[in-house]
Amino acid sequence: MTGLKTSYSDIPALDSQGLPPLSGWEADIEAATQSREAIFLPRTNLSLDNITAGFAIALHMHQPSLPAGSKGELINHLQYMFEHPYEGDNHNASTFAYCYARMGDFIPELIAQGCNPRVMLDYSGTLLWGLQQMGRQDILDKLRRITCDPTYQPYVEWLGTLWGHAVVSSTPVPDLKLHIRAWQHHFAALFGIEALVRVRGFSPPEMHLPNHPDLLFEFVKALKDCGYRWLLVQEHTVETASGEGLSSPHLPHRLVAQNSTGEKVEIIALIKTQGSDTKLVGQMQPYWEAKTLRPQPIGDRSAPPLVTQISDGENGGVMMNEFPSAFRRSWYEMREAGGGQSGTVGFNGTEYLELLEAEDITPEQFPLCQARGQHRLWQAVGTPSGPDAVAEAISALKEQDPNFSMEGGSWTNDRSWVSGYDNVLAPWRS
Repeated sequence: MTGLKTSYSDIPALDSQGLPPLSGWEADIEAATQSREAIFLPRTNLSLDNITAGFAIALHMHQPSLPAGSKGELINHLQYMFEHPYEGDNHNASTFAYCYARMGDFIPELIAQGCNPRVMLDYSGTLLWGLQQMGRQDILDKLRRITCDPTYQPYVEWLGTLWGHAVVSSTPVPDLKLHIRAWQHHFAALFGIEALVRVRGFSPPEMHLPNHPDLLFEFVKALKDCGYRWLLVQEHTVETASGEGLSSPHLPHRLVAQNSTGEKVEIIALIKTQGSDTKLVGQMQPYWEAKTLRPQPIGDRSAPPLVTQISDGENGGVMMNEFPSAFRRSWYEMREAGGGQSGTVGFNGTEYLELLEAEDITPEQFPLCQARGQHRLWQAVGTPSGPDAVAEAISALKEQDPNFSMEGGSWTNDRSWVSGYDNVLAPWRS
């Protein structure tokens, strides 16, 4: 890491107009994100030999920017909630704000009590910028403590995302890498280049995975170009090579993306099981599910399976009110059962993958998966020969089956992030 700027003050947190740094430090960001050094393995207190199963939870936090300032300037929606407390559920603004900060309290508290907690954090760039705009250094300082203080590694892992919560299928392809890099710039400005080095996993907004072959290829390629090693994927947005549901969703997979000319790129996928329900994380159900599992085969080896879930970290009564006690209670129980280091334990995603690799369980042994609908599409296309052949095959499949879609999938399959957005997407595509 020689020559990299390592203090969060080296990259200006805001410019003279109060805007965050979304570009301009490409050389530093590129060097940081291409590091191949293990980041959790040197510090983890876990050993796979003692573990039967694990779970990993991620908390997604987001508030958009909107032109609602006194002079029409951009402000964060959280600020709008504070300023308009009698609209909708805006009375929850202070609770939301505390939810953004509370891991900065919970993690040190649990560690001091002899627990071995884990949590992954996914904060949109617009939310982080909004906290800066509002002067909420109290929240940012708590996040900075558990991010930058070596005491709290590997208990906390940050996941990268797109800066403004853009959904991939409704984002122009040339903009994808810009969105990814913008978040990395802003994160490095807030928490430092060395903290960015430790961001190896990616959480796509709305858990959306594009399934059009060219778009998926460009998305995965952009992730890899920006240094990401793995992607969080919703179980029902992917399928096996033969078009079936995953038989081992609690094991890491290799997500393969093939474009219309036959080029392939792949990335490790950790599978988020089930649909979107804050109760799953709010009541720590991944922990209880993991307690029912035992080691599973990967190639000619076996490894503890991983139950992976992500939820809004602040949204809804369960996350606001029930999660804190359930979160603490689970770690207390694991502490009493095996010090939080044996039996059923919590992992962070990169930590789990690095522990597998240390046991010579490498991605080449992971089962393959592909985006939903790819099997049917490539059966119809035959040998990949370009965009026109893919477009013709998609059109024919839609005629045969009106439910066939190349608009991607997300945490729910009853919502399209493309249909109904023509007024926004058409000008970009013209």
